[in-house]
Amino acid sequence: MISRARRITAIALFCVAGLILCGFFFVAPYTVSTFMNGVRERAPYRIDEAAQALHGKLAIVDLHADTLLWGRDPGRRARTGHVDLPRLLSAGVKLQVFSAVTKTPRGLNFEHNAPDSDNITALVIAQRWPLRTWNDLTERALYQAQRLHRLEAESAGKFVVITNRENLASLLSNRGARVGGVLAIEGMHALAGQPENLARLYDAGYRMMGLTHFFDNALGGSAHGEAKGGLTPLGRDLVAEMERNGIIIDLAHAAPRLIDDVLAIAVRPVVVSHTGVKGTCNRTRNLSDAHLRAIAANGGLVGIAYFPEAVCGTDAAAIARAIRYAGDLIGFDHVALGSDFDGAVTTPFDVTGLPQLWPALLQLGLTESDIAAVAGGNAIRLLENLLPD
Repeated sequence: MISRARRITAIALFCVAGLILCGFFFVAPYTVSTFMNGVRERAPYRIDEAAQALHGKLAIVDLHADTLLWGRDPGRRARTGHVDLPRLLSAGVKLQVFSAVTKTPRGLNFEHNAPDSDNITALVIAQRWPLRTWNDLTERALYQAQRLHRLEAESAGKFVVITNRENLASLLSNRGARVGGVLAIEGMHALAGQPENLARLYDAGYRMMGLTHFFDNALGGSAHGEAKGGLTPLGRDLVAEMERNGIIIDLAHAAPRLIDDVLAIAVRPVVVSHTGVKGTCNRTRNLSDAHLRAIAANGGLVGIAYFPEAVCGTDAAAIARAIRYAGDLIGFDHVALGSDFDGAVTTPFDVTGLPQLWPALLQLGLTESDIAAVAGGNAIRLLENLLPD
């Protein structure tokens, strides 16, 4: 009798453990992605005819999305999150920059983070990524690049990974429904302490690289780190190497001292792929007027993000105010879109709601020419100039 009771207990415990594991591997990733990448309003969106007509004239480029981090298939339309290929096609987006996130600290905040913990490991395991990615940041970046190349292979010609000027020109000359994708890195801790991994990331297709993310690293200080310092000697060496190889340097999340140090030595324009401006939203991660002017003087580009911490608002009007402020200060030729879609943020809309932004910009006095520049013209010009041959 005792033996039978023990067997029943063991079977029950096994079933409970199985349910817990099923929840961890199949339910939790979907739930986390849905909860962390919300929208204020769900599609379909109410778009007036004038906004839709203007939208149809634009070559749209967005400088930042973290879609590759999540378990959703980017080739299938999802009801959650912000970006996938069907929605990009529906929204008429010409090019999307996809950034690889490899590590974020526990207790993540915008003010002060240490580098000695990691949220992403549990997500990687739960989403059943290859074993090699569980404890290797470079492998996490390489796996996310593989995901984007797989999307290209399975897209029936509707998606192409952009790595040089030639395939960018081919994309831009194609009048059909086709989207390009550029690979970016969010924080050079993705080198996993090995500078030679820069070549591996380049070979995988990465053409834009952010120096820091939410914590200080071996290259320099984060706006959200502990020391918030400038470039280290290693950082100086790698900035020079990145520029020699045609890699675009991204200063999103960089500490003010790091921005100053990079701009002092950069010989090519830089980007700040997703940010706000202190002139409309005085928050830690946002750019000061002085840094906006310095980036414009460098010939660089500032991508305005869509989430509340960047724009101090939850609607298209808040995004438009940040764009207008930056454009008035440094010229609209230096302003772009940098949504931070799928970046564990809540945005006013997913990518198909982008036409809501154009009336908000027109209402603030931007011309259609200004909007065309911000919507994608500036980013296309920068990529044409900076991508390798």
